[in-house]
Amino acid sequence: MVRARAERSDLTKEEQARVRTALRFLHTRFQGWEPLAKALRVRHDSLGVVARGGAVTASLTFRVARLVSVGIDDLLTGKYPHPSACPHCGHVPDDPAT
Repeated sequence: MVRARAERSDLTKEEQARVRTALRFLHTRFQGWEPLAKALRVRHDSLGVVARGGAVTASLTFRVARLVSVGIDDLLTGKYPHPSACPHCGHVPDDPAT
């Protein structure tokens, strides 16, 4: 039996967790993994693996940042999405800009 090679990441565990948070936010905004995967141009089952704790690759991180038009640093530091943002509309309570 041949085992699949475990995916490794160049990101820290904390950075990977922040990208997963952004993916869960986008999962809600895109109404599912399949539409999000299509927007990111990745396989939807790959996103499921990442969401369940699989390695977050630099490539996926770059794709997410590009999709939402934020810098990679904003994604890796947890500035996107805003911690109190509504997952459906993105509204941030008490933020006059939204």
